[in-house]
Amino acid sequence: MNAVSRRGACPALSAPMQTGDGLLVRLNPVAGGLSPKLLIGLAESALRHGNGIMEVTARGSLQIRGLTTESAVLLAAEVDALGIAVRTGVPVETGPLAGVDPREIADPRPMAERIRMAVEEAGLTQRLGPKVSVIVDGGGQLTLDAVTADVRLVAVRADNNIVWSVSVAGDGRNAKVLATVDADAARDIAVAALRMVAEKGLEAHSRDLSERQLNSLAGWHSVAPPSVLPDISPTRGEIGSFAASTSLSTSKIGEDSDNSAISPLVGEISGRTEGGAVERSRLSISLFNLNDGHALGIGLPYGSMPAGKIIVLAQTGLTLGATEIRLAPGRALLFLGLTAGACHSLQQVATTFGFVTSPADPRTRIAACPGTPACASGRIATRDIAEAIAAENADSLDFTLHVSGCAKGCAHPGPAALTLVGGENGAGLVVNATAKTLPAGYRPGYDAARGISRVAAVIHSARLPGETAAACLTRLGTAGIAEAYQQE
Repeated sequence: MNAVSRRGACPALSAPMQTGDGLLVRLNPVAGGLSPKLLIGLAESALRHGNGIMEVTARGSLQIRGLTTESAVLLAAEVDALGIAVRTGVPVETGPLAGVDPREIADPRPMAERIRMAVEEAGLTQRLGPKVSVIVDGGGQLTLDAVTADVRLVAVRADNNIVWSVSVAGDGRNAKVLATVDADAARDIAVAALRMVAEKGLEAHSRDLSERQLNSLAGWHSVAPPSVLPDISPTRGEIGSFAASTSLSTSKIGEDSDNSAISPLVGEISGRTEGGAVERSRLSISLFNLNDGHALGIGLPYGSMPAGKIIVLAQTGLTLGATEIRLAPGRALLFLGLTAGACHSLQQVATTFGFVTSPADPRTRIAACPGTPACASGRIATRDIAEAIAAENADSLDFTLHVSGCAKGCAHPGPAALTLVGGENGAGLVVNATAKTLPAGYRPGYDAARGISRVAAVIHSARLPGETAAACLTRLGTAGIAEAYQQE
Protein backbone atom coordinates (compact mmCIF):
# COMPACT_ATOMS: atom_id res chain seq x y z
CA MET A 1 0.00 0.00 0.00
CA ASN A 2 1.65 3.19 -1.15
CA ALA A 3 -1.14 5.45 -2.31
CA VAL A 4 -3.78 7.67 -0.83
CA SER A 5 -6.97 8.17 -2.86
CA ARG A 6 -7.57 11.49 -4.55
CA ARG A 7 -10.85 13.21 -3.80
CA GLY A 8 -13.57 11.78 -5.99
CA ALA A 9 -11.99 8.33 -5.99
CA CYS A 10 -13.09 5.35 -3.98
CA PRO A 11 -11.12 4.79 -0.75
CA ALA A 12 -10.16 1.19 -1.51
CA LEU A 13 -8.16 -1.03 0.81
CA SER A 14 -5.04 -0.35 -1.24
CA ALA A 15 -5.63 3.42 -1.44
CA PRO A 16 -7.18 4.83 1.75
CA MET A 17 -8.88 8.23 1.82
CA GLN A 18 -7.86 11.04 4.14
CA THR A 19 -10.75 12.25 6.31
CA GLY A 20 -11.14 14.40 9.40
CA ASP A 21 -10.58 11.45 11.72
CA GLY A 22 -7.76 9.75 9.84
CA LEU A 23 -7.69 7.45 6.84
CA LEU A 24 -10.79 5.66 5.59
CA VAL A 25 -10.84 2.38 3.65
CA ARG A 26 -13.71 0.61 1.97
CA LEU A 27 -13.96 -3.02 1.00
CA ASN A 28 -16.44 -5.24 -0.81
CA PRO A 29 -15.97 -8.98 -0.30
CA VAL A 30 -15.84 -10.94 -3.54
CA ALA A 31 -18.09 -13.57 -1.99
CA GLY A 32 -20.76 -10.95 -1.35
CA GLY A 33 -20.80 -11.60 2.37
CA LEU A 34 -18.75 -12.83 5.32
CA SER A 35 -19.08 -15.62 7.81
CA PRO A 36 -19.78 -14.35 11.34
CA LYS A 37 -16.24 -15.34 12.36
CA LEU A 38 -14.71 -13.35 9.51
CA LEU A 39 -16.77 -10.26 10.37
CA ILE A 40 -15.66 -10.59 13.99
CA GLY A 41 -12.04 -10.84 12.88
CA LEU A 42 -12.42 -7.80 10.65
CA ALA A 43 -14.03 -5.78 13.44
CA GLU A 44 -11.23 -6.76 15.82
CA SER A 45 -8.73 -5.55 13.24
CA ALA A 46 -10.65 -2.26 12.98
CA LEU A 47 -10.34 -1.88 16.76
CA ARG A 48 -6.58 -2.53 16.66
CA HIS A 49 -5.72 -0.30 13.74
CA GLY A 50 -8.47 2.31 13.41
CA ASN A 51 -10.63 4.36 15.73
CA GLY A 52 -13.09 1.50 16.17
CA ILE A 53 -15.81 2.94 13.92
CA MET A 54 -17.20 0.75 11.15
CA GLU A 55 -19.75 1.76 8.55
CA VAL A 56 -22.05 0.16 6.01
CA THR A 57 -22.78 2.53 3.16
CA ALA A 58 -25.98 3.22 1.27
CA ARG A 59 -24.80 0.88 -1.49
CA GLY A 60 -23.76 -1.87 0.90
CA SER A 61 -20.00 -1.37 1.17
CA LEU A 62 -18.04 -1.81 4.41
CA GLN A 63 -15.88 1.07 5.65
CA ILE A 64 -13.28 1.28 8.44
CA ARG A 65 -12.32 4.67 9.83
CA GLY A 66 -9.55 6.35 11.78
CA LEU A 67 -6.52 4.62 10.26
CA THR A 68 -2.99 5.96 9.94
CA THR A 69 -0.67 5.38 7.02
CA GLU A 70 1.10 2.67 9.03
CA SER A 71 -2.00 1.03 10.50
CA ALA A 72 -3.74 0.93 7.12
CA VAL A 73 -0.94 -1.33 5.90
CA LEU A 74 -1.37 -3.59 8.92
CA LEU A 75 -5.14 -3.70 8.37
CA ALA A 76 -4.68 -4.72 4.74
CA ALA A 77 -2.29 -7.50 5.80
CA GLU A 78 -4.79 -8.81 8.35
CA VAL A 79 -7.63 -8.74 5.82
CA ASP A 80 -5.43 -10.83 3.55
CA ALA A 81 -4.54 -13.18 6.41
CA LEU A 82 -8.23 -13.67 7.17
CA GLY A 83 -8.67 -14.84 3.60
CA ILE A 84 -11.12 -12.08 2.69
CA ALA A 85 -10.93 -11.53 -1.05
CA VAL A 86 -11.82 -7.92 -1.84
CA ARG A 87 -13.43 -6.93 -5.11
CA THR A 88 -11.58 -4.49 -7.35
CA GLY A 89 -12.34 -2.97 -10.72
CA VAL A 90 -15.60 -1.53 -12.00
CA PRO A 91 -18.34 -2.22 -9.42
CA VAL A 92 -20.88 -4.70 -10.80
CA GLU A 93 -23.35 -5.05 -7.95
CA THR A 94 -26.01 -7.65 -7.21
CA GLY A 95 -28.68 -7.64 -4.52
CA PRO A 96 -27.89 -8.85 -0.99
CA LEU A 97 -30.22 -11.86 -1.36
CA ALA A 98 -28.84 -12.90 -4.74
CA GLY A 99 -28.94 -16.66 -5.18
CA VAL A 100 -30.85 -17.42 -1.97
CA ASP A 101 -34.17 -15.66 -2.54
CA PRO A 102 -36.95 -18.01 -3.70
CA ARG A 103 -38.83 -15.07 -5.18
CA GLU A 104 -36.08 -13.74 -7.44
CA ILE A 105 -36.72 -13.99 -11.14
CA ALA A 106 -33.14 -14.98 -11.90
CA ASP A 107 -29.91 -15.41 -9.99
CA PRO A 108 -28.04 -12.26 -11.07
CA ARG A 109 -24.57 -13.48 -10.10
CA PRO A 110 -23.69 -15.33 -13.34
CA MET A 111 -24.68 -12.30 -15.41
CA ALA A 112 -22.69 -9.99 -13.14
CA GLU A 113 -19.62 -12.18 -13.50
CA ARG A 114 -19.97 -12.24 -17.28
CA ILE A 115 -20.06 -8.43 -17.32
CA ARG A 116 -17.02 -8.20 -15.03
CA MET A 117 -15.06 -10.49 -17.32
CA ALA A 118 -16.15 -8.61 -20.44
CA VAL A 119 -15.15 -5.27 -18.88
CA GLU A 120 -11.71 -6.64 -18.03
CA GLU A 121 -11.25 -8.20 -21.46
CA ALA A 122 -12.22 -4.91 -23.11
CA GLY A 123 -9.60 -3.05 -21.04
CA LEU A 124 -12.16 -0.67 -19.57
CA THR A 125 -11.22 -0.85 -15.89
CA GLN A 126 -8.55 1.84 -16.06
CA ARG A 127 -10.49 3.95 -18.53
CA LEU A 128 -13.64 4.40 -16.46
CA GLY A 129 -14.00 6.80 -13.56
CA PRO A 130 -14.06 5.46 -9.98
CA LYS A 131 -17.76 6.18 -9.54
CA VAL A 132 -19.00 4.36 -12.65
CA SER A 133 -21.06 1.33 -11.63
CA VAL A 134 -23.30 -1.42 -12.95
CA ILE A 135 -26.26 -3.08 -11.23
CA VAL A 136 -27.57 -6.54 -12.06
CA ASP A 137 -30.89 -7.06 -10.29
CA GLY A 138 -32.54 -10.47 -10.25
CA GLY A 139 -35.70 -9.18 -8.57
CA GLY A 140 -37.26 -10.75 -5.49
CA GLN A 141 -37.87 -9.52 -1.97
CA LEU A 142 -35.02 -7.02 -1.80
CA THR A 143 -34.34 -5.30 -5.10
CA LEU A 144 -31.86 -2.58 -5.98
CA ASP A 145 -34.51 -0.20 -7.33
CA ALA A 146 -33.40 2.60 -5.00
CA VAL A 147 -29.72 2.42 -5.96
CA THR A 148 -28.38 4.61 -8.75
CA ALA A 149 -26.07 3.18 -11.41
CA ASP A 150 -24.66 4.05 -14.81
CA VAL A 151 -25.95 0.80 -16.29
CA ARG A 152 -28.62 -1.44 -14.75
CA LEU A 153 -29.86 -4.83 -15.86
CA VAL A 154 -33.10 -6.14 -14.36
CA ALA A 155 -34.45 -9.65 -14.85
CA VAL A 156 -37.90 -9.79 -16.44
CA ARG A 157 -40.20 -12.72 -17.19
CA ALA A 158 -41.42 -12.88 -20.78
CA ASP A 159 -43.75 -15.80 -21.44
CA ASN A 160 -41.67 -18.78 -20.32
CA ASN A 161 -38.35 -17.04 -20.77
CA ILE A 162 -36.23 -14.74 -18.66
CA VAL A 163 -34.92 -11.63 -20.39
CA TRP A 164 -33.10 -8.54 -19.15
CA SER A 165 -34.21 -4.93 -19.20
CA VAL A 166 -31.17 -2.71 -19.80
CA SER A 167 -31.26 0.95 -18.77
CA VAL A 168 -28.81 3.74 -17.99
CA ALA A 169 -28.29 6.76 -15.77
CA GLY A 170 -30.53 6.44 -12.77
CA ASP A 171 -32.32 4.25 -10.27
CA GLY A 172 -35.22 1.87 -10.82
CA ARG A 173 -37.62 4.79 -11.14
CA ASN A 174 -35.87 7.24 -13.43
CA ALA A 175 -33.25 5.28 -15.42
CA LYS A 176 -33.61 5.49 -19.20
CA VAL A 177 -34.65 2.10 -20.61
CA LEU A 178 -32.72 1.04 -23.70
CA ALA A 179 -33.94 -2.46 -24.50
CA THR A 180 -35.30 -5.71 -23.12
CA VAL A 181 -33.24 -8.55 -24.57
CA ASP A 182 -31.74 -11.97 -23.90
CA ALA A 183 -28.73 -12.47 -21.64
CA ASP A 184 -26.07 -12.29 -24.35
CA ALA A 185 -27.42 -9.09 -25.85
CA ALA A 186 -27.90 -7.54 -22.41
CA ARG A 187 -24.25 -8.14 -21.54
CA ASP A 188 -23.08 -6.74 -24.88
CA ILE A 189 -25.22 -3.61 -24.62
CA ALA A 190 -24.01 -3.01 -21.05
CA VAL A 191 -20.36 -3.25 -22.06
CA ALA A 192 -20.97 -1.15 -25.16
CA ALA A 193 -22.49 1.58 -22.99
CA LEU A 194 -19.48 1.47 -20.67
CA ARG A 195 -17.17 1.71 -23.66
CA MET A 196 -18.96 4.84 -24.81
CA VAL A 197 -18.61 6.34 -21.34
CA ALA A 198 -14.90 5.47 -21.27
CA GLU A 199 -14.39 7.30 -24.59
CA LYS A 200 -15.61 10.49 -22.90
CA GLY A 201 -13.00 10.40 -20.13
CA LEU A 202 -12.59 9.57 -16.45
CA GLU A 203 -15.13 12.18 -15.33
CA ALA A 204 -17.89 10.85 -17.57
CA HIS A 205 -21.01 8.87 -16.70
CA SER A 206 -23.74 7.30 -18.78
CA ARG A 207 -25.87 10.40 -18.25
CA ASP A 208 -23.35 12.16 -20.52
CA LEU A 209 -24.12 9.94 -23.51
CA SER A 210 -25.86 11.63 -26.42
CA GLU A 211 -29.33 10.74 -27.60
CA ARG A 212 -27.79 9.33 -30.76
CA GLN A 213 -25.55 7.05 -28.75
CA LEU A 214 -28.48 5.87 -26.65
CA ASN A 215 -30.51 5.21 -29.77
CA SER A 216 -27.68 3.15 -31.24
CA LEU A 217 -27.49 1.08 -28.06
CA ALA A 218 -31.24 0.54 -28.08
CA GLY A 219 -31.23 -0.70 -31.66
CA TRP A 220 -27.83 -2.34 -31.76
CA HIS A 221 -28.86 -5.78 -30.51
CA SER A 222 -31.11 -6.44 -33.48
CA VAL A 223 -28.72 -5.40 -36.24
CA ALA A 224 -25.13 -6.01 -35.14
CA PRO A 225 -23.31 -9.15 -34.01
CA PRO A 226 -21.21 -9.17 -30.82
CA SER A 227 -18.01 -9.32 -32.89
CA VAL A 228 -18.31 -5.61 -33.72
CA LEU A 229 -18.49 -4.57 -30.06
CA PRO A 230 -14.87 -3.28 -29.86
CA ASP A 231 -15.62 -0.70 -32.58
CA ILE A 232 -18.43 1.04 -30.69
CA SER A 233 -17.32 4.52 -29.73
CA PRO A 234 -18.56 8.08 -30.07
CA THR A 235 -15.62 8.89 -32.34
CA ARG A 236 -15.95 5.95 -34.71
CA GLY A 237 -19.71 6.04 -35.13
CA GLU A 238 -22.52 4.26 -33.38
CA ILE A 239 -23.62 0.88 -34.58
CA GLY A 240 -27.11 0.21 -35.84
CA SER A 241 -30.19 2.35 -35.98
CA PHE A 242 -32.83 3.22 -33.48
CA ALA A 243 -35.33 0.40 -33.17
CA ALA A 244 -38.79 1.61 -34.12
CA SER A 245 -40.33 -0.24 -31.22
CA THR A 246 -38.12 1.48 -28.64
CA SER A 247 -39.14 4.81 -27.13
CA LEU A 248 -36.60 7.07 -25.46
CA SER A 249 -37.28 10.33 -23.69
CA THR A 250 -35.89 13.45 -25.33
CA SER A 251 -34.77 14.77 -21.95
CA LYS A 252 -31.08 14.94 -21.26
CA ILE A 253 -29.60 11.89 -19.58
CA GLY A 254 -29.60 12.30 -15.82
CA GLU A 255 -32.44 14.79 -15.81
CA ASP A 256 -35.71 14.06 -14.09
CA SER A 257 -38.93 16.00 -14.21
CA ASP A 258 -39.02 16.50 -10.46
CA ASN A 259 -35.26 17.05 -10.13
CA SER A 260 -35.00 14.23 -7.63
CA ALA A 261 -32.53 12.09 -9.54
CA ILE A 262 -29.45 11.22 -7.56
CA SER A 263 -26.25 11.96 -9.39
CA PRO A 264 -23.90 9.00 -9.75
CA LEU A 265 -21.05 11.48 -9.39
CA VAL A 266 -21.73 11.74 -5.69
CA GLY A 267 -19.76 9.23 -3.67
CA GLU A 268 -18.71 8.59 -0.13
CA ILE A 269 -15.32 10.16 0.21
CA SER A 270 -13.72 12.05 3.04
CA GLY A 271 -16.20 10.48 5.39
CA ARG A 272 -19.02 10.85 2.93
CA THR A 273 -21.69 8.18 2.86
CA GLU A 274 -22.89 7.18 -0.55
CA GLY A 275 -25.62 9.30 -1.99
CA GLY A 276 -29.15 8.03 -2.00
CA ALA A 277 -32.62 8.39 -0.62
CA VAL A 278 -33.11 7.29 2.95
CA GLU A 279 -36.12 5.26 1.87
CA ARG A 280 -33.88 2.40 0.79
CA SER A 281 -32.72 1.86 4.39
CA ARG A 282 -36.17 0.75 5.45
CA LEU A 283 -36.31 -1.94 2.77
CA SER A 284 -33.43 -3.97 4.22
CA ILE A 285 -34.61 -3.89 7.83
CA SER A 286 -37.00 -6.82 7.75
CA LEU A 287 -37.39 -10.59 8.01
CA PHE A 288 -37.01 -12.49 4.74
CA ASN A 289 -38.01 -16.07 3.94
CA LEU A 290 -35.24 -17.80 2.01
CA ASN A 291 -34.65 -21.11 0.30
CA ASP A 292 -32.82 -22.21 3.44
CA GLY A 293 -34.10 -20.61 6.64
CA HIS A 294 -34.57 -16.90 7.10
CA ALA A 295 -32.59 -13.68 6.80
CA LEU A 296 -32.85 -10.79 9.22
CA GLY A 297 -31.91 -7.27 8.24
CA ILE A 298 -30.45 -5.06 10.98
CA GLY A 299 -29.57 -1.45 10.30
CA LEU A 300 -26.66 0.66 11.50
CA PRO A 301 -27.97 4.07 12.57
CA TYR A 302 -26.85 6.49 9.87
CA GLY A 303 -24.62 3.68 8.63
CA SER A 304 -22.20 3.77 11.56
CA MET A 305 -21.51 1.65 14.64
CA PRO A 306 -18.59 0.98 17.02
CA ALA A 307 -16.75 -2.18 16.04
CA GLY A 308 -17.23 -3.59 19.54
CA LYS A 309 -21.00 -3.61 19.10
CA ILE A 310 -20.69 -5.24 15.70
CA ILE A 311 -18.55 -7.95 17.31
CA VAL A 312 -21.25 -8.61 19.93
CA LEU A 313 -23.95 -8.77 17.25
CA ALA A 314 -21.91 -11.11 15.04
CA GLN A 315 -21.06 -13.36 17.99
CA THR A 316 -24.75 -13.54 18.90
CA GLY A 317 -25.63 -14.38 15.31
CA LEU A 318 -23.00 -17.12 15.25
CA THR A 319 -24.38 -18.62 18.46
CA LEU A 320 -27.91 -18.55 17.03
CA GLY A 321 -26.83 -20.35 13.85
CA ALA A 322 -26.22 -17.60 11.30
CA THR A 323 -24.20 -18.95 8.39
CA GLU A 324 -23.41 -15.73 6.57
CA ILE A 325 -23.64 -11.96 7.05
CA ARG A 326 -24.16 -9.90 3.93
CA LEU A 327 -23.85 -6.15 3.47
CA ALA A 328 -27.12 -4.62 2.29
CA PRO A 329 -27.94 -1.34 0.54
CA GLY A 330 -29.44 1.05 3.02
CA ARG A 331 -26.64 0.63 5.57
CA ALA A 332 -27.70 -2.73 6.95
CA LEU A 333 -26.37 -6.18 7.77
CA LEU A 334 -28.29 -9.28 6.66
CA PHE A 335 -27.92 -12.37 8.83
CA LEU A 336 -28.63 -15.52 6.79
CA GLY A 337 -29.44 -19.09 7.78
CA LEU A 338 -31.49 -18.36 10.90
CA THR A 339 -34.72 -19.88 12.17
CA ALA A 340 -37.64 -17.57 12.84
CA GLY A 341 -37.04 -17.91 16.58
CA ALA A 342 -33.36 -17.11 16.22
CA CYS A 343 -34.24 -14.00 14.22
CA HIS A 344 -36.41 -12.79 17.09
CA SER A 345 -33.63 -13.38 19.61
CA LEU A 346 -31.03 -11.62 17.47
CA GLN A 347 -33.37 -8.70 16.94
CA GLN A 348 -33.77 -8.26 20.69
CA VAL A 349 -30.00 -8.17 21.21
CA ALA A 350 -29.59 -5.71 18.34
CA THR A 351 -32.21 -3.40 19.82
CA THR A 352 -30.43 -3.46 23.18
CA PHE A 353 -27.17 -2.34 21.58
CA GLY A 354 -28.73 0.51 19.63
CA PHE A 355 -29.02 -1.01 16.16
CA VAL A 356 -32.02 -0.21 13.96
CA THR A 357 -34.39 -3.19 14.04
CA SER A 358 -37.66 -1.71 12.79
CA PRO A 359 -38.45 0.07 9.51
CA ALA A 360 -40.59 2.41 11.63
CA ASP A 361 -37.55 3.60 13.59
CA PRO A 362 -37.42 7.40 13.13
CA ARG A 363 -33.69 7.14 12.40
CA THR A 364 -34.55 5.52 9.06
CA ARG A 365 -36.14 8.82 8.06
CA ILE A 366 -32.93 10.76 8.67
CA ALA A 367 -29.92 10.90 6.38
CA ALA A 368 -26.87 12.15 8.26
CA CYS A 369 -23.27 12.28 7.08
CA PRO A 370 -20.43 11.86 9.63
CA GLY A 371 -20.12 15.63 10.12
CA THR A 372 -17.63 17.13 12.52
CA PRO A 373 -15.11 15.98 13.69
CA ALA A 374 -15.02 12.91 11.42
CA CYS A 375 -15.19 14.89 8.19
CA ALA A 376 -12.82 17.77 7.54
CA SER A 377 -15.55 19.62 5.64
CA GLY A 378 -18.15 19.26 8.38
CA ARG A 379 -19.39 22.35 10.24
CA ILE A 380 -21.90 20.71 12.61
CA ALA A 381 -22.08 17.51 14.69
CA THR A 382 -24.57 15.84 12.39
CA ARG A 383 -24.94 12.50 14.15
CA ASP A 384 -25.53 14.10 17.57
CA ILE A 385 -28.13 16.40 16.06
CA ALA A 386 -29.81 13.51 14.24
CA GLU A 387 -30.01 11.40 17.40
CA ALA A 388 -31.57 14.27 19.36
CA ILE A 389 -34.13 14.90 16.62
CA ALA A 390 -35.05 11.21 16.36
CA ALA A 391 -35.54 10.94 20.12
CA GLU A 392 -37.60 14.11 20.48
CA ASN A 393 -39.71 14.06 17.33
CA ALA A 394 -40.37 10.40 16.53
CA ASP A 395 -44.09 10.95 15.91
CA SER A 396 -43.53 13.82 13.48
CA LEU A 397 -41.02 12.23 11.13
CA ASP A 398 -43.05 10.87 8.23
CA PHE A 399 -40.82 12.71 5.78
CA THR A 400 -37.13 12.71 4.84
CA LEU A 401 -34.89 14.85 7.03
CA HIS A 402 -31.32 15.45 5.90
CA VAL A 403 -28.63 16.57 8.33
CA SER A 404 -25.58 17.63 6.33
CA GLY A 405 -22.25 18.78 7.73
CA CYS A 406 -21.71 21.08 4.75
CA ALA A 407 -23.36 22.18 1.53
CA LYS A 408 -22.06 19.18 -0.44
CA GLY A 409 -24.98 17.12 0.86
CA CYS A 410 -23.21 13.77 0.54
CA ALA A 411 -25.64 11.67 2.59
CA HIS A 412 -28.69 12.66 0.53
CA PRO A 413 -27.90 14.51 -2.72
CA GLY A 414 -31.56 14.72 -3.75
CA PRO A 415 -34.14 17.12 -2.32
CA ALA A 416 -35.47 16.45 1.18
CA ALA A 417 -38.52 17.86 2.93
CA LEU A 418 -36.19 19.47 5.49
CA THR A 419 -32.41 19.79 5.39
CA LEU A 420 -30.12 21.06 8.12
CA VAL A 421 -26.83 22.17 6.63
CA GLY A 422 -23.71 23.33 8.43
CA GLY A 423 -22.16 26.62 7.42
CA GLU A 424 -20.44 29.76 8.70
CA ASN A 425 -23.69 30.95 10.28
CA GLY A 426 -24.44 27.68 12.08
CA ALA A 427 -27.10 25.14 11.09
CA GLY A 428 -29.13 26.45 8.19
CA LEU A 429 -32.61 25.16 7.36
CA VAL A 430 -33.51 24.30 3.75
CA VAL A 431 -37.09 23.44 2.82
CA ASN A 432 -37.99 21.03 0.00
CA ALA A 433 -34.60 21.32 -1.69
CA THR A 434 -31.03 20.07 -1.45
CA ALA A 435 -28.20 21.03 0.89
CA LYS A 436 -26.75 23.23 -1.85
CA THR A 437 -29.75 25.59 -1.62
CA LEU A 438 -29.47 28.86 0.31
CA PRO A 439 -30.97 28.25 3.78
CA ALA A 440 -34.14 30.09 4.79
CA GLY A 441 -33.06 30.46 8.42
CA TYR A 442 -30.27 29.64 10.86
CA ARG A 443 -29.66 28.46 14.41
CA PRO A 444 -26.39 27.68 16.21
CA GLY A 445 -25.32 24.13 15.37
CA TYR A 446 -25.62 22.92 18.95
CA ASP A 447 -29.23 24.16 19.03
CA ALA A 448 -30.43 22.78 15.69
CA ALA A 449 -32.40 19.90 17.21
CA ARG A 450 -34.42 22.37 19.28
CA GLY A 451 -35.22 24.28 16.11
CA ILE A 452 -36.61 21.14 14.49
CA SER A 453 -38.68 20.55 17.62
CA ARG A 454 -40.16 24.02 17.11
CA VAL A 455 -41.08 23.04 13.55
CA ALA A 456 -42.56 19.76 14.79
CA ALA A 457 -44.72 21.66 17.27
CA VAL A 458 -46.08 23.88 14.52
CA ILE A 459 -46.83 20.82 12.39
CA HIS A 460 -48.63 19.19 15.31
CA SER A 461 -50.90 22.19 15.80
CA ALA A 462 -51.46 22.99 12.13
CA ARG A 463 -52.06 19.54 10.64
CA LEU A 464 -55.48 18.97 9.16
CA PRO A 465 -57.34 15.68 9.74
CA GLY A 466 -55.71 12.96 7.63
CA GLU A 467 -52.90 15.25 6.51
CA THR A 468 -49.33 13.97 6.59
CA ALA A 469 -46.56 15.99 8.16
CA ALA A 470 -44.91 16.31 4.75
CA ALA A 471 -48.11 17.74 3.23
CA CYS A 472 -48.45 20.12 6.16
CA LEU A 473 -44.90 21.36 5.61
CA THR A 474 -45.70 22.14 2.00
CA ARG A 475 -48.87 23.97 2.96
CA LEU A 476 -47.15 26.04 5.64
CA GLY A 477 -44.55 27.26 3.17
CA THR A 478 -40.86 28.05 3.51
CA ALA A 479 -41.25 31.36 5.35
CA GLY A 480 -43.53 29.93 8.03
CA ILE A 481 -41.29 26.93 8.62
CA ALA A 482 -38.15 29.08 8.83
CA GLU A 483 -39.87 31.34 11.35
CA ALA A 484 -40.75 28.34 13.52
CA TYR A 485 -37.21 26.97 13.24
CA GLN A 486 -35.69 30.20 14.53
CA GLN A 487 -38.07 30.67 17.46
CA GLU A 488 -36.51 30.79 20.93
